[in-house]
Amino acid sequence: MFIRNAWADAPVVTSDVPAAATGTTAMPGLMGQLAPLVLIFVVFYFLLIRPQQKKLKAHVDMVAALRRGDKVVTGGGIVGTITRLIDDKEVSVEIADGVEIKVIRSSIAEVISKSPVSAQDTKGKAA
Repeated sequence: MFIRNAWADAPVVTSDVPAAATGTTAMPGLMGQLAPLVLIFVVFYFLLIRPQQKKLKAHVDMVAALRRGDKVVTGGGIVGTITRLIDDKEVSVEIADGVEIKVIRSSIAEVISKSPVSAQDTKGKAA
C-alpha cells in the first residue's frame, strides 16, 4: 500500500528516556516564545515612540513660549509676525502690512526669530 500512518514516522518518547537521547528537541518555553516580541517592542520604542514623544514635547514647549513680536512659520508655510496672543488656543499673525489672520497655536510649525524680552513681559510673568 502507498498510504502509511503518520504515527509510524514519529519517534516514541517515554518518560524514562530523555529527549536528547531520542534526537527530538523540546518546544521552547514561554520565555523563548516571548523574547522576540519583547525585542521588537524595545526596538520600536527606541527608534519610533521615544523620538516622537521628544519632538512633541519640544513643539508644545515652543508653542507655550510664543510672544508678541515673534516671527513664525505656520503649518501651511505662511510667514508672519505675532501681533496679539488672543487666548490659549489662538494668536493673531500679521502676514503683510495691515493684514492679520487668526491662527491656532498648535499649527505654528517654527519660530524663525524671537522678539527681545521687554520689561513689560518680565513684569507680567513675575506677577
